[in-house]
Amino acid sequence: MRVLLWHLHGSWTDAFVRGRHHYLVVDDGPQRWPDGVEQVGREQLRDSRPDVVVFQRPDEPERFARAFGVEAGSVGKIYLEHNTPDGPAATSRHPMADRDDLLLVHVTWFNQLMWDSGTTPTVVIEHGIPDPGYRYTGEFGRQAAVINEAGRRGRAVGADLLPMLAEAAPIDLFGIDADRYTAENRGAEVTAAGNLDLEQLHTEMARRRLYLHTSRWTSLGLSLIEAMHLGMPVVALAATEAPRAVPPGTGVVSNDPGRLVETIEMLIKNPELARSLGEAARAHALEHFGLGRFLADWDEVLEDCRRVPRRAPAQ
Repeated sequence: MRVLLWHLHGSWTDAFVRGRHHYLVVDDGPQRWPDGVEQVGREQLRDSRPDVVVFQRPDEPERFARAFGVEAGSVGKIYLEHNTPDGPAATSRHPMADRDDLLLVHVTWFNQLMWDSGTTPTVVIEHGIPDPGYRYTGEFGRQAAVINEAGRRGRAVGADLLPMLAEAAPIDLFGIDADRYTAENRGAEVTAAGNLDLEQLHTEMARRRLYLHTSRWTSLGLSLIEAMHLGMPVVALAATEAPRAVPPGTGVVSNDPGRLVETIEMLIKNPELARSLGEAARAHALEHFGLGRFLADWDEVLEDCRRVPRRAPAQ
């Protein structure tokens, strides 16, 4: 089938377009896409003729309706929510709440639970990624953390915790503006490790002894799943979806800073334990966050939406 979506989250999109459909990606910038992907400029949207459209931002349903007019009603519609609510967790209304013209898809069970979606039908399709392969060496007795714009995002991503956790073992911080964060936190054992391309990032992450996940209030980051695929043990806050993603035997998940510090120190001192936990983490990731499962789940949802196109909302 022909599936239309706007280019938003690069890593998620890279996994999604590896399926068996013809993907129409709305993006005016220069991109290199795999076979089966057709890049569509915004001016070409009206001529794309999709069977199903996947929205990812609140303004996209209206933009689509304006472009297609009455024909929009014959297209299956999905809204994909990547994020946790911005406001109060228990009472935040989703922008697509109380709609019968689309299906709302969440990327974690936690997100589905926290968003108030009213009567809009919802499902969960958990993340899946292409397997980067087992790369773990753990040769550096350091921690790897991947956080984009750590300084700006602050407590939501646990950036304030990094100096304290770095006392247990130095942290190499990867991601956008890592150097800005370290410049603002001089004296902490946190080093900016660069904003690398995905291939380089995976290799460099896997050279560190463990992966550190400090997010308090974000959706489950793909870098955590990537670290597990690489064979890295995980030390994580027990927040949002992390307790489900990182089961016992693959690392330690806790909201007790003391336990996190003790675990980090233990893994630094015991490379074989770190390797054993990382192997278990990889086995879990391959089973639960593999690309095959991810694409199969999406195939089912896409087929359902194509068979039963959802009506346009009443005017």
